[in-house]
Amino acid sequence: MTGFPWAAFAEGLGWAVLAAFGVMAATFAVALAKGVHRVVDVAWGVAFTAVAAASYAASAGHGDDGRRLLVTLATAGWGLRLAVHIARRGRGHGEDPRYDRMLAKAPGSRAGYALRTVYLVQGALVWVVSLPVQAAQYAPERLGGWAAAGGALWAAGLAFEAVGDHQLARFKADPANRGRIMDRGLWAWTRHPNYFGDCLVWWGLYAMACASPQAAAVAAPGPLLMTALLVFGSGKRLLERQMADRPGYAAYAARTSGFLPRPPQVLLARLRRPLRGPLK
Repeated sequence: MTGFPWAAFAEGLGWAVLAAFGVMAATFAVALAKGVHRVVDVAWGVAFTAVAAASYAASAGHGDDGRRLLVTLATAGWGLRLAVHIARRGRGHGEDPRYDRMLAKAPGSRAGYALRTVYLVQGALVWVVSLPVQAAQYAPERLGGWAAAGGALWAAGLAFEAVGDHQLARFKADPANRGRIMDRGLWAWTRHPNYFGDCLVWWGLYAMACASPQAAAVAAPGPLLMTALLVFGSGKRLLERQMADRPGYAAYAARTSGFLPRPPQVLLARLRRPLRGPLK
């Protein structure tokens, strides 16, 4: 098998659109029935999984079977873990304050405004961000170094994100920590271990497509957009704006990296401390 199957890939893009917007349409119906739009956050990971599954089915007979299975399972593993985590975190809570503030500005129907500004936008973002997953499915090259590098990045990112989420959940579950800033574990290395892990996952998925120059070219907007969202969009920037007035957050931000992990200042101080006593 040689060459990138452009016609099949173009057809697959259409199936990915249907998968992404199909999940968002179903989620919109659930949100209207429940009266809360926070369920769309759960649908984020589910939609990526649906796109990966649709692309896997559509690419049969075109791309390398090993790579097709690898990127599908990797995407589903990340997306479903994230969906379950967000669902558990939001259980028993009402509407997310972010959506309350957003929908309060609705010029007409809140439902119509939510459909246009939340569900359709997120469906489009899922489709673009998932380009590495879609393109990799059609790459004819066999698994090799790029896939290994991508798998390592993906695994590191998933571990960083999952451990960070777990540490934060345990911290919040302790009543003694009410009103305090989480600055332990991975949260002492970066203010956003979950977002950093997310970023690594998507660059890992992109690397899996890079064995094919054509796939790498069409997939590049995906990780770039995800990184921009995490750092400058609805991730780090928005969360820090909301946290800015919390007692202790300014001091935490001053001593902790904003995104890329960095050893905590306490650890660095210990490493720089001169040895005492004679050497033996």
